[in-house]
Amino acid sequence: MSLVQQQRFTRRRTSVGASRDFVTGVLAEWQLHTLIEDIRLCVSELATNALLHGVLPGREFGVVLHRAEDRVRLEVRDSGPGQPSVQQAADDACSGRGLHLVRELADDFGVDDHVVGKTVWLVFKTAAASG
Repeated sequence: MSLVQQQRFTRRRTSVGASRDFVTGVLAEWQLHTLIEDIRLCVSELATNALLHGVLPGREFGVVLHRAEDRVRLEVRDSGPGQPSVQQAADDACSGRGLHLVRELADDFGVDDHVVGKTVWLVFKTAAASG
């Protein structure tokens, strides 16, 4: 079994919430309720990073969910240059913890470079018979 759902979002703040709603709906449809909160948090962080650092004016970012037998892969693709990196945020900083957080929640993490832009991906393990 392999399922894929994807959606594109415009470069605006409301797209972060829309990306959370998208993954919530897909995961509920796939009966993966135990993953919803972690993946909602992770897509929120990755979508925010895409908007702040990766989506050029006039461009969009994409969110893709892939479901295989024992895992779900979340991808956020943007058109910007550069590589995201895990930061060591100061104790009183209001930002800089997002990638650290998603790496802790996900079972695997990576970045694929493209001719234009990049895809940040996370893998979450699940039981083959989740429901």
